[in-house]
Amino acid sequence: MQFPSILTLGAISLVLAACQTPQQAVQNKENLLAAAGFTLQPADSPARLAAMKKLPPNKFVRQTSGGTVVYVYADPAGCQCVYFGNQTAWSNYRAAVFAKQLADEQQMTAMMNQNAFDFGPWGPGFW
Repeated sequence: MQFPSILTLGAISLVLAACQTPQQAVQNKENLLAAAGFTLQPADSPARLAAMKKLPPNKFVRQTSGGTVVYVYADPAGCQCVYFGNQTAWSNYRAAVFAKQLADEQQMTAMMNQNAFDFGPWGPGFW
């Protein structure tokens, strides 16, 4: 009985993810980064563009600068910028991502429970 629920949850996850355009996904990520305390620096000069292109696109890179940990996120396709954040910003971002995933799961569970089929008339042993 647990296996069909997992399949249904997976299918709903895929449908919800498919509903989001790539632009919406980028915008959501940018909003999370900004809310977490990351600062946006545009790649508005040839030197900055070249430096941004050395970073993996849309991936976090942990750097150390003067003994301080800095998290760097390059977004060449979205804003053509690089986000910079400290340990606090990184922790805030991870907490926000976790909270969003939890909220999405709760929403999917609520949708599944709302559409749950009543097996009562057939009893527990028909399958």
